[in-house]
Amino acid sequence: MKFEHLIQINDPENPLIEPLNRMQLWQGLLHRVENPVPFLPGLESCSILERAADSLLRELDFGPAVIHDRVTLADLHWVRFDIQPSETHPGGSLCITIEEPEPGFLFLRFAYQTTLATDPNSEERAYIEYVKSAYHQSDVDCVRIIRTLAAGGPAQ
Repeated sequence: MKFEHLIQINDPENPLIEPLNRMQLWQGLLHRVENPVPFLPGLESCSILERAADSLLRELDFGPAVIHDRVTLADLHWVRFDIQPSETHPGGSLCITIEEPEPGFLFLRFAYQTTLATDPNSEERAYIEYVKSAYHQSDVDCVRIIRTLAAGGPAQ
């Protein structure tokens, strides 16, 4: 299954939304890379196993399941998480891209690729819609945490 959506970060026409700049958004994404615990419910700990200039190999400990992922970064543009297939997880990927179609209008594009069926039967369709909804809510929470961090608050 492929699933993607946009979350608008800035809206210069809405004074109730505190604007973030690209650097604040990027710093929030880097925080998600280095310390994903506040961003991923159920995650107990994260260990960085390898570090290169533009990538990391991480071990994510969810208690009953341990997942390894490779994070690749393009400075100030995108972060990609590739989950390595294992006995406990079939693998998949998430790419988060910063988009700025006009100055001052920032968006995050979340693009998922999973092993879920691309042509599901009716039973699978309901499950896929549930997964999409969970991904969307997780991404809304991600933006909320990034805003909290940008305002100088704790990630929780």
